[in-house]
Amino acid sequence: MKVIDIAQNLMRFRSETGNSAEIEKCLQYVLSLFEGTPVKGGIFHFEDASPVLFLANAKTDDFDVLCLGHLDVVPATDNMFCPYIKNGKLYGRGSLDMKSFAAVALNSLEHVLKNKLPIKFGVILSTDEEKGSKSTHAFMQAHPKLKSKIVLDNDVGGDINKIVSKCKNPVFVKIMADGLAAHGSTPWEGIDANEILLQTLHNIRQIYPYYSKGGVDPQNKWIDTVHVAIMQGGEVSNVIARHAEAVLDFRLTENSTTENLKRNLDKCMVKGASYKISSESTPVVMDENNPYILDYKHFAEQALGHPLEFEHIGGATDSRAFAVRGSIVIMHSGTGEGMHAEGEYVEVDSVEKIADIQIKFLDKLAKDLQ
Repeated sequence: MKVIDIAQNLMRFRSETGNSAEIEKCLQYVLSLFEGTPVKGGIFHFEDASPVLFLANAKTDDFDVLCLGHLDVVPATDNMFCPYIKNGKLYGRGSLDMKSFAAVALNSLEHVLKNKLPIKFGVILSTDEEKGSKSTHAFMQAHPKLKSKIVLDNDVGGDINKIVSKCKNPVFVKIMADGLAAHGSTPWEGIDANEILLQTLHNIRQIYPYYSKGGVDPQNKWIDTVHVAIMQGGEVSNVIARHAEAVLDFRLTENSTTENLKRNLDKCMVKGASYKISSESTPVVMDENNPYILDYKHFAEQALGHPLEFEHIGGATDSRAFAVRGSIVIMHSGTGEGMHAEGEYVEVDSVEKIADIQIKFLDKLAKDLQ
């Protein structure tokens, strides 16, 4: 399997999150790659979530290794679905996030099948990761006993020279403010919900500071953060707002808890304000001295010809669904830029190296487990 060719074929599908027809075509294309092989699994459909592709070399709930990824992408212009290579870089939507690395996972599956490696190996590709991974949650609920000793996660970072050992816990909070409507010329006859919201946000900022480019840039970035994702309040310009709300995106380290966040939020609410936790997850924290992670790191350093470092990132990962089930998660991706933006690209050499590293790691694991 030529990884870069498969990556480009995947990128030609306009599988933007929610585009069911193109997503189904993309999934069928992947299935076609394994026609005539003893692959297990297939496409799993759900009533209230987009489909998930699960392919494996064994029919079991207890795997040695699973590769996780997704095939959906964020919206883009038509030309971004026409991938091309220039100066060693693969350009187009999904090149970095993350169809190139879905191709890597499929290449690993082909290697396991072709060489009949004595390991239980599978690939899980969701189709709505860019909008909350509801499909992953549905799949995990449908497979409550599914687990894996090791999970390979290539949907992180963007620098092949770094292995991610920690991801934060994303917690989304809705702040609601209720006031009393009145005419804008007589504010003393009303209670402005927008003001209630602003005062509440000010209180939150006393605990969770505002960081920005050109502003405050903390030296230690492994800290709890929050950004105001959405704000809205009022209906017309000359009426005191009776309701306002904001959606806050908190990113918590493993040293924090949602319960502690709630205690802080309780202190910040002013009269007329309330909140609810819309969604929460769990941080993914791996032991950098874990022998499997060190094995993988060894092969990565061999492929790259220099030492690698570990890094911590604020982004979330679907592998958290397996981390809570006891999996060792190895988070490593290729190098590129422009994720979710015009000019998205991945360095071709980095994709090919990730594919080579995975195969060497799987070969060694197969020998160790014999």
